[in-house]
Amino acid sequence: MTQALLWGLVAAGSLLVGQLLATPLGRSTRTVGLMMAFGAGTLISAVGYELIPEENLQLGWEIGASFLLGALIYYAGARIVDRGGSSGRALFLGALLDGIPESFILGLGLALGGSISVAFLAAVLLSNIPEGLAGTTDLRAAGVTERRVTLMWSSLAVVCGFVSLGGYLVADHITRAGELASAFAGGAVLTMLADSMVPESYERAGRVAGLLTVLGFLVAGILSALQ
Repeated sequence: MTQALLWGLVAAGSLLVGQLLATPLGRSTRTVGLMMAFGAGTLISAVGYELIPEENLQLGWEIGASFLLGALIYYAGARIVDRGGSSGRALFLGALLDGIPESFILGLGLALGGSISVAFLAAVLLSNIPEGLAGTTDLRAAGVTERRVTLMWSSLAVVCGFVSLGGYLVADHITRAGELASAFAGGAVLTMLADSMVPESYERAGRVAGLLTVLGFLVAGILSALQ
């Protein structure tokens, strides 16, 4: 139980690392873009190898429905956030919508398999740092105070820690919840990538962002294969 709580906190807590890096690196638009591109690549890999692996597609229409639900909820939330004019808030929304089911999956996997998926954890960590960096930079530009930014990321990390604990506790009482939560996270993540992370990484870093995206995908894919 303690491990489930801590892993959830650690995974989402890397957003705070991104906030810390925003001070020395946030002034360089290109650097932020490159880090976002790398993080996007790790998330694309996580969607394909961890969140919606091929075998899960055989489980029925519920997987597709959960995938579409995650996408629609992110889309609807992003439309509302866009009215505030801050891409930082959109990134926060993306971190929330994919962080909660990801944390649930971490706790569930620990209970069922006795260990954390290293590849999945690495993908979450490596993507949260640039999300936190870019989100912090944009939130600061929108006039959000540093204290409030810290509170936002910290609150999200605490929520994810307890969601991971919840996944651990209910593992013996549910069936297929892990696969459905994974599909939901996959839909939210993929929509967030297409809507925010990938376009912004290209806008900030140019064509080289594509190469960093491939590198991020490759690193996460290798970790998944080695697991």
